[in-house]
Amino acid sequence: MNVIHISCHNNTCGHSPDNPVIRETTGGQIGQDVVSLQSFNGKKPDRPVSVPDFPFVCSSTSLLENFADGVTGLAGLGNSNISLPAQFSGDFAFAKKFSVCLSNSTKPDGAVFFGIDPSLPNNVLTYTPLLKNPVSTAGSSFLGEASVEYFIGVESIKIAGKEVKFNKTLLSIDSEGNGGTKISTVNPYMVLQSSIYKAVVNVFAKEMDKKFIPRVEPPPLGPFEACFNSIVIDNNGFGPDVPAIDLVLGAANWRIWGGNSMVKMNKWVMCLGVIDGGERATTSVVIGGHQIEDNFLQFDLASSTLGFSSSLLGKNTTCSKINASL
Repeated sequence: MNVIHISCHNNTCGHSPDNPVIRETTGGQIGQDVVSLQSFNGKKPDRPVSVPDFPFVCSSTSLLENFADGVTGLAGLGNSNISLPAQFSGDFAFAKKFSVCLSNSTKPDGAVFFGIDPSLPNNVLTYTPLLKNPVSTAGSSFLGEASVEYFIGVESIKIAGKEVKFNKTLLSIDSEGNGGTKISTVNPYMVLQSSIYKAVVNVFAKEMDKKFIPRVEPPPLGPFEACFNSIVIDNNGFGPDVPAIDLVLGAANWRIWGGNSMVKMNKWVMCLGVIDGGERATTSVVIGGHQIEDNFLQFDLASSTLGFSSSLLGKNTTCSKINASL
């Protein structure tokens, strides 16, 4: 776990905290403090609880670069023995799992749950195995250390029910840790290896053309290439009515609806929220923050399983409503 504090602890051991956004690592010190959080009995908030002597790493404020305004640290949720889920599991003797539900807005908030989930609509979650990448994908790591990030076994990608053609070996993790699909809250948007990116953009644009939605040329300033006239795009309850993108996970599909695929640039233009990660991208498919907004994700580390909801809009709820109901 890497947690950055403005001031450091004295007379402690050293460590190497990193900023995963800019992939910068520097020296730091290990300290301890009390962590307090709200407990939850499954239906409503219960009494506040705390953990004494909770370890953290502090370092220079230079590691706060490119973080959102007001953010002063980083909470580690990775699959390691010192992350928040692992430590809370040991301290409170509950299941080694946590759930994330990100709001599509800074106000109201989403929520993170440790050990237990709130009441959800029936059959809202679909399950798929979490995979282990044997090679660390962090900016700083030890030789032979496995990745603590969360990988899933995407086998293909479909758009409007049609399979996108590209080299499927890119979806497997090789012996050097390259390839595969991971979930990341560090990346704001989906990042695809170049050949996958070009194939996805090409098929998506053709499907938009079939719906008589004109493409904007050249696209607005920004990281996106495939942009469209939003004036003629309707709303279907899942956000903009555009071709659905399916990440095929064996017998299960993670469907990315318009609310999670499109990014509004202005009142006239929307863009497909995917970014070209380059030919030599370490990970072939990165599911970014925009793609998981208003999706409920349950990371069960004990069983190495991910439960995912796809868009909660189809269940007449959102992450902010789940949080507000507690």
